Amino acid sequence: QSAGIIAQSKAAVRLKEDMKKIVAVPLNEQKDFTYQKLFGVSLQELQRQGLTKNGIPAIVWNIVEYLTQHGLTQEGLFRVNGNVKVVEQLRLKFESGVPVELGKEDGDVCSAASLLKLFLRELPDSLITSALQPRFIQLFQDGRNDVQESSLRDLIKELPDTHYCLLKYLCQFLTKVAKHHMQNRMNVHNLATVFGPNCFQ
Repeated sequence: QSAGIIAQSKAAVRLKEDMKKIVAVPLNEQKDFTYQKLFGVSLQELQRQGLTKNGIPAIVWNIVEYLTQHGLTQEGLFRVNGNVKVVEQLRLKFESGVPVELGKEDGDVCSAASLLKLFLRELPDSLITSALQPRFIQLFQDGRNDVQESSLRDLIKELPDTHYCLLKYLCQFLTKVAKHHMQNRMNVHNLATVFGPNCFQ
């Protein structure tokens, strides 16, 4: 019994040390990194602060690039949530300005996918802006397929540039995810079910 207690306490110490490594930055490195709020910040503000890459928030770009390389065949991608603590650690690390190496030292596919959903969910104005949401909903309630597609294209073009660019980027990525639905079990319907609440407030 005492051996079990010792093993448990050693495991607890190891876990504590691992947590410190993930979150803490050595004092001699701290001067090189500055805290930068990335979640709950408007897309326009992120662009103004130079925190974008090709018009896409850099954090989203990093996550999507990682998931494209390592997550397309992951069963339940976006449906299976990552570990809450790991997701929070990733968030803190991205915002602290420390280089994040997804999958190597930091997090896993499910945690990265959860972080992407969290970013979208915390946007001050959702990806499909609150001003345009009633018109999107009305368009689908009208349900006339012959005019729906062209009307939808016109409506999407009314989104602010930052929102339009991110929506287009996400749709291109989710199309790739859906193409692997035989492995990841995430077809277009399943992806829409997951992302709907994250894109509409």
